[in-house]
Amino acid sequence: MTWNNKNNDPEELGENPKSDWEAQFENIWRSINKKPQNFLSRHYKPIFAYSSAAFLIAWVGSGVYIVDQGNRGVETRFGAYQATTMPGPHWHLPFPIEDVSIVNVEQQRFIEIGYQTGGRQLGSGSDLPESLMLTKDENIISVRLAIQYQIKDARDYLFNVKNAEATLKQVTESIERGVIGKNNMDFILTEGRSQIATAIKDQVQDAMDQYQTGLRIASVNLQDAQPPEEVQNAFEDAIRAREDKQRLINEAEAYANEVIPKARGAAARLIQEAEAYEAQVVARATGETQRFDQLLVEYEKAPKITRKRLYLEAKEKLYSNTNKVIVAVENGNNMFYMPIDSMQKNGDQKAGGPNLSSIAQIEKAAQTDTRKPIHASTIRSSRSRL
Repeated sequence: MTWNNKNNDPEELGENPKSDWEAQFENIWRSINKKPQNFLSRHYKPIFAYSSAAFLIAWVGSGVYIVDQGNRGVETRFGAYQATTMPGPHWHLPFPIEDVSIVNVEQQRFIEIGYQTGGRQLGSGSDLPESLMLTKDENIISVRLAIQYQIKDARDYLFNVKNAEATLKQVTESIERGVIGKNNMDFILTEGRSQIATAIKDQVQDAMDQYQTGLRIASVNLQDAQPPEEVQNAFEDAIRAREDKQRLINEAEAYANEVIPKARGAAARLIQEAEAYEAQVVARATGETQRFDQLLVEYEKAPKITRKRLYLEAKEKLYSNTNKVIVAVENGNNMFYMPIDSMQKNGDQKAGGPNLSSIAQIEKAAQTDTRKPIHASTIRSSRSRL
């Protein structure tokens, strides 16, 4: 190789010469690269101005936001609270000066204590160790609790506590254990569920307000309360025995409510009958006494007549209940059979009173047979009876 080649000839330098198409490609590439450089060098200021204006417009426009219905916007400036916006379009200073957080204040949120369903649906799930609690009578019970809550203050929800849901769960579990520990097992499992749920709700809401978490407790549902599985069968037997006892008590009370009024009514009826009988006897005795006093006055005036009158009235009363008719015939031993009953019925049905023709027939038959007159007293007694 020759080192004093002044013309840099490729052949003299020992290099292969380039072809024509390679040389043309290099020239075209150099021209293409020079065009943007020449364009930027000539229009640098207008391009920079337009780019800056577009970036500024986009940056300012990034501060526009819309709050949907049921949500609240919380604006912060360098991380500090600035304002709470209502639903509608709003604007804030763009990032990084100000920022906005959208909070849904109408969404119903749930937490589960003592069990886990694996979703938002409330229902049966696997028990957790936190469900076991101690009652006042030193029994262990498994309690499942579901809490439904909403966000009532977006500012307090975002700034006053780090994790409002975790705080709510821990506070609820602590309050639940306190309420369960103040009541007996039977009360919790039977009629005390609603009272326990209400007490837990009130105490949890007071604690959330005290911590200023911005949460509102909508409802507290005691999903289930049962003894542990190890003693579940024995406890079910005790429940059935308690139910049988209550059923028998109810049946006894129903029977007592049925029998006692009847007995009271019968006793009242007997008392009224006794009182009525007493009044009747007293009235009869009073009437007899007054009648005797009147007869005594008449007897003192005419003793014989009064004595005879009393005698006849006694005989009339004695013979009024018999169907026999005695016909007294002097010096006669004959006995007469006459159908007095049939004559009485026929006479009563036809005339509605005593049959006088039958009496006449009796007198005629007696006279025809005995040929002797019948005493008038016998006829009078027969007429009075008929």
